[in-house]
Amino acid sequence: MAIINQGILGGVSGKIGNVIGGTWKGIDYLRIKPSSVANPKTEGQLDQRSKFAKVLFFLQPMTDFLRVGFKLYAIKMTEFNAAMSYNLFNAVLGSYPNYTIDYPNALVSRGNLKGVANGTANSTSVAEIDITWDDNSSNGNALATDKSLILILNPDKKESIYTTSGPLRPTGTETLVLPNEYSGDLVEVYLGFVSADGTKVSNSTHLGSVTVA
Repeated sequence: MAIINQGILGGVSGKIGNVIGGTWKGIDYLRIKPSSVANPKTEGQLDQRSKFAKVLFFLQPMTDFLRVGFKLYAIKMTEFNAAMSYNLFNAVLGSYPNYTIDYPNALVSRGNLKGVANGTANSTSVAEIDITWDDNSSNGNALATDKSLILILNPDKKESIYTTSGPLRPTGTETLVLPNEYSGDLVEVYLGFVSADGTKVSNSTHLGSVTVA
């Protein structure tokens, strides 16, 4: 049985035939209950699931970071789902079943704030990553008060080390200390910026794949 709220034109809660109504984040929705599928593992379905699993594996270690990085695109969806949607279409290489993440084209933050100028990342000390960038706070909408967003992803360990309130844009440098067990691991380094009031975010820049000293 379904309940129609707020009169005949209001939201529907429950099931009418194969139509299911509900509310998510205050938004009324209707969806069709899927019919039973004789073969739920068609080539196309397996292909899409393989892509989805690869991007999920990439993003899961940085869920909290994405709440800042993709906050501007969390419109009628979560920040994580916004990041999933973007990276599914823009950051997957290969063909089924051998998909890989295209780290240089993947985004862990997205927005129209001025991005990174001449960012670099390297590791010269044990379990540390040194990151540098040029001060471009006079260009476009970049400001000297913008804070750096830094994320270091360790895919093999399914972990990330990050800050959403790093040094200001003019500082131009930061060193992140990693767990000692990261020594010898290959990590992916991303840098972006967020405005002081949090209303603007830049696209992240992949600074490279770095072997931790």
